[in-house]
Amino acid sequence: MGPPPRQDVPGARAPGLRIDALGRKCPIPIIMLAERIGEVPVGGYLEVLADDPAAKTDIPAWCGLKSHEFLGAAELGSAGGWAFWVRRSY
Repeated sequence: MGPPPRQDVPGARAPGLRIDALGRKCPIPIIMLAERIGEVPVGGYLEVLADDPAAKTDIPAWCGLKSHEFLGAAELGSAGGWAFWVRRSY
């Protein structure tokens, strides 16, 4: 699918940008993503950390609307929330 999400995975790359939207409610995680995706080079990817349940549907939907590639998501574990990975397409 996409790049390995963690540095502890052999061959993994760090995201070009990490957006910490933990504790922020809808629509703030999407606003933060939209404002900052331009900081990542085309073809690079970023990670959004969010704990608002709406982010699970909002981030993939936003990627589809804006033609960026949604690479996947994983639970953050005991911290709560998820990490979402998005590849910049243009």
